[in-house]
Amino acid sequence: MHATPQAAPAAAPRKEFTVRAVLASLVIAAVIAASYPYIVLKLGFGPNISVVAAFLGFLSLGLVFRDFSRWENNIIQAAGTAAGQTAFLCVIMAAFDMLRMDTTLGFTFQLTPMQTFLWLSSAGLLGVLLSVPMRRHFVVEEKLPYPDGIAAGETILVLDERGKGSKDATRAMGFGSIASAIIMWLREDTRLLGAVWYRIPEMLPFGALGSKMGMGVSWSLLSLGAGMLVGFRVNAAMLAGAIISWVLAPPILMQYGIIDELVRRKVLLWVMWPATGMLVSGGLTALVLKWHLLVKTFKNLSGVEIGDGEFPMRWVWIGSLVCSGLVVWVQYTLGMPVWLTLAAIVLSLPLMLVGLRVFGETNWGPISALSNMMQAVFGVIAPGHVMANMVASGVTGTIASESEGLMQVYRTGEMMNSKPRYLTYIQLIAVPIGAATVAIVYPLLRDTYGIGGDTGLSSPISQKWAGFATLLSKGLSALPAGSLPALGIAVVLGILFTVLEGTKWKKWTPSPTGIGIGMLVPGSAIVTMFLGAVLASAWPGGKGEGESRTKTALASGFIAGEAIIAVIVPILVTIGILHLK
Repeated sequence: MHATPQAAPAAAPRKEFTVRAVLASLVIAAVIAASYPYIVLKLGFGPNISVVAAFLGFLSLGLVFRDFSRWENNIIQAAGTAAGQTAFLCVIMAAFDMLRMDTTLGFTFQLTPMQTFLWLSSAGLLGVLLSVPMRRHFVVEEKLPYPDGIAAGETILVLDERGKGSKDATRAMGFGSIASAIIMWLREDTRLLGAVWYRIPEMLPFGALGSKMGMGVSWSLLSLGAGMLVGFRVNAAMLAGAIISWVLAPPILMQYGIIDELVRRKVLLWVMWPATGMLVSGGLTALVLKWHLLVKTFKNLSGVEIGDGEFPMRWVWIGSLVCSGLVVWVQYTLGMPVWLTLAAIVLSLPLMLVGLRVFGETNWGPISALSNMMQAVFGVIAPGHVMANMVASGVTGTIASESEGLMQVYRTGEMMNSKPRYLTYIQLIAVPIGAATVAIVYPLLRDTYGIGGDTGLSSPISQKWAGFATLLSKGLSALPAGSLPALGIAVVLGILFTVLEGTKWKKWTPSPTGIGIGMLVPGSAIVTMFLGAVLASAWPGGKGEGESRTKTALASGFIAGEAIIAVIVPILVTIGILHLK
């Protein structure tokens, strides 16, 4: 008599969008949204918050539950990313406050906490929904790197292994994180080594002019790690852009009387025009040249081909219409005419697509540049109308910020086969949490530390935003001499370079995205990223995938260490352990 064969045990369902993961996501999203505004306003940039959220997810659940999975942690980091991207928009509130301080403008508007919550929530949710269809195009089809997303994915994978396997990658990430954190601490705490040592490398390659323009090498392993993950060609183009803006342009602008002193802020107000023209023309041309991929993307999402893990396209359309209506209503209560809000939403769509490409290729989100472009557009549509200028650019900034966060999360999800639907759900949940937290925290920071000036929270991004609105309130004739012709030339070159990228000459064609970002970002960060690209090119490649993962893990550690310390900084300052410059 033969024994009846036993059926194989059913595989346990994969834990991903679980109750514990969602609850942890809500708490961590609120924590990140509460701490991020201080970092952005004080340091002038927003570090990669995704790896921080991944570490917090592991600490909150991974050390408690042995069956805590990488997919659950990815849900948590997705929520943290969305909340951080929302919190970044505190720069808009700071710009409003700076404009109100200028008594010559007669600008008296001030957002209440409820208005802040409704505005950021409605525009942020719209940004998430509008970017959902772009996952297949940018992440699946074009496979853009989104280095911060890769860093978050590597962090989650290494944490998930819990010491088993991939020991080289684990050691590399640990070493990179510790080294980056130590250097970040030494750079920020003036009591340890003084306030000069970290600037010495900035002065070496380009002399006194480089020092004034911030061109040189920075003590930032985060920039080095980002350069290791971005391709060499794009890094080289960014270096060329930085040399144009911060080495070649300043003396020329000074010689012709376009600027009256060699100050980075004044040079930026001129070079931002050709830089933004290069970014926008290059990004839109790339989309036009690959229209068939966009059509395929929408067809796959709108028909029966949609997979079990996809976010339904009909929900995108319905949700976008509802959120657009909310944005129109909220901004109408702020005094913004309906037609101007609708124009801002429509014009934000192509700029969002440009931002997704730029962020994917270079790891720099051009939120400020795209918002400034919208300011320029509304300088023509509604000349002299400071309120319309700021609110319209705020819509663009919010949509761009949230779309970049979602695409980065999709890149991380692609690494570990997470379901895009769940990642979209948690981002839609986290955006209002981030908005509510910012609405409460920002007024406290403003009243405690002050906004603008040499003391308090200077927020360079907000100063540029408010300064540009003030400039445009005087009409386009107040723009720097020669900036509009330079923009026209950059647009033509951006189109030309993008077309050549699709030919056999691609290897020798500079990336228009890289050049544009290089012209805007501090030169020391760009030079350091280029050194990272050189390091990645020289990395041993003889052991195949293992060596490649070790390199990626080290670069991710460089990003993670500085990002984590940057989040801890506000706490250390508050209790008196750390003293910022």
